[in-house]
Amino acid sequence: MMNTQPDSQSFADINRSPGRGTPRLPFVSIVLPAYNEAAIVAKNLDRLSRYMESLNDKYRWEIIVVNDGSTDETGEMAEDFASEDKNVHVIHHFTNFGIGQAFKYAFKHCNGDYIVTLDMDLTYGPEHIALMLAKLIETRAKIVLASPYMEGGKISNVPLLRRTLSIWANRFLSVVAHGRLSTLTSMARAYDAQFLRSLHLRSRGMDVMPEIVHKGMMLGARIVEVPAHLDWSTLEGQGPKRRSSMRIVRHTLATLVSGFFFRPFMFYIIPGLALLLFSFWIGCWAFVHFSDYYAVLVQYDSAIVRASAALEMAFDKHTHTFVIGLMALMLAMQLISLGILALQSKRYFDELFHLSSGIYKRCSARNDGLSE
Repeated sequence: MMNTQPDSQSFADINRSPGRGTPRLPFVSIVLPAYNEAAIVAKNLDRLSRYMESLNDKYRWEIIVVNDGSTDETGEMAEDFASEDKNVHVIHHFTNFGIGQAFKYAFKHCNGDYIVTLDMDLTYGPEHIALMLAKLIETRAKIVLASPYMEGGKISNVPLLRRTLSIWANRFLSVVAHGRLSTLTSMARAYDAQFLRSLHLRSRGMDVMPEIVHKGMMLGARIVEVPAHLDWSTLEGQGPKRRSSMRIVRHTLATLVSGFFFRPFMFYIIPGLALLLFSFWIGCWAFVHFSDYYAVLVQYDSAIVRASAALEMAFDKHTHTFVIGLMALMLAMQLISLGILALQSKRYFDELFHLSSGIYKRCSARNDGLSE
């Protein structure tokens, strides 16, 4: 199966060059990653295409399906649908590289002024597209996230384990990302296409979602949310029971790693401070033991000798108290030191990222000028 790219002459040029006197409508690219979705691909592409046709008075649009190495008939069925709809295009990965790689590959083929990403199962319904695009244009944001966890959002028919893990993963990422976003993992998003293309993305799996938000924050991009409805009832009647694409252990580890990259020093500073308080508490007990023995050693005239003997007896009778307290203090100081170094490294990384992003933008503008 060969890679199929959007026909830039037949479609992109028509959408980008309206007739004289005709107002130019914004051009939107809808990206749908697909892996073994033969049971739903035709039905959901039809549903999405019909919805986008209802927005023809507001937007010009294209749908790009990324067949990410499917082993079923997903690619063929998507190609069959695209042959009947000039707005739908299919590109293929020969092997399953992961959703992050699928997105990066698709972004290179998008012709839109705005890019919207959705899951092929449409658990976030097509109606979110207009909502996100309106918010993007209204606020001039670079990224709009559809969040079922914010006020006005809703979750329906999601299994308890998946729902619980997703909620707590997003709460964790929200805390490390300064707490102003309720979700960082949602796939339902709208982007300013030029801004999205300026990001150098590295993740190949689900961690690409928080990576985009992280790098957007580093560049000072405006990131906003709209309330969303995550509804798994749409999966009913779509063929055999489908497993969630999220591998629980892998996703949990990816969430922790993403949180580390957001604010790495927290992973050192907070445990370090906790251990410091613990060592202080243990130290108080060691002092109590020392005081008790100091009070009974009245036979010594010298205060220094008396204190030395009291310390020796306290250590002999309560060795574990002193050892545990000293070890906790040493570990606390090491973690706090590592946290300070991590904070310094993150600032260096942010500076380098800003510098490289600026260089990339200037080079891209120069290349665009030469190509014209």
